[in-house]
Amino acid sequence: MNTQQEDHGTDVYSEREALLHSLENNLGHTFKHRRLLELALTHSSFANEREGSCQHNERLEFLGDAVLELCISDRLFHKYPDLREGALTKMRSQLVSTPKLAKMAKRLGLDELLKLGRGEDLQGGRKRDSVLSDTFEAVLAAVYEDGGFEAAGRMVEKVFANDFLAAQQEVTRKDHKTLLQEVLQQRFKGMPVYTLTKTSGPEHARTFDIELQIPDGRTFTAQGSSYKKAQQLAAEQALLQLGQEKTEPKL
Repeated sequence: MNTQQEDHGTDVYSEREALLHSLENNLGHTFKHRRLLELALTHSSFANEREGSCQHNERLEFLGDAVLELCISDRLFHKYPDLREGALTKMRSQLVSTPKLAKMAKRLGLDELLKLGRGEDLQGGRKRDSVLSDTFEAVLAAVYEDGGFEAAGRMVEKVFANDFLAAQQEVTRKDHKTLLQEVLQQRFKGMPVYTLTKTSGPEHARTFDIELQIPDGRTFTAQGSSYKKAQQLAAEQALLQLGQEKTEPKL
């Protein structure tokens, strides 16, 4: 190997080391055993192309799936002592969904650090949600193996910091329709009626107009990017009109 090739190899190594160090900062964990992190970032396609000469992250992914669910459950249980089991379950489902974990992986730069086989890479594996979410779980498992449950919990707390509140707000917002139904049954012994009045916009950006009628004859209209979202917005309007704006959703 000539000097130019050696310099190029050194540059690539140094760049990866810098990215790994940045990742550790973003995870809130410095690895005592860096090999665990490298293993978490090694896809089976990369190992397979080397005919079994190296390990891959599937076992860590298996462990990480369980660690993630426990860490998220633990955080939600202590952060939201007043929420019922159903709301906590919905929040956890949002936080551990494949699209959410894939976005988290991209946010952390795991897509750049992931070691993929050439064929998998050419087929878009580096952008595939399933691959990225699995990698995120493997990295969490690596943190767990390196530092225990406390370290894994700190990582979850750090990387999901802004997502806990967003999930809680989404669950609360989604409950307006259920809450309105409860209020109307108590007050009027009746049910709300939702009617789709109009759809507009291109296929990829539809808007839905709906009309909500409550048992006393009053109507409310709303528009949303989906039929369900429009229903929730109309239900929220009705609750405000009925003087329920200070009523906490029964989650």
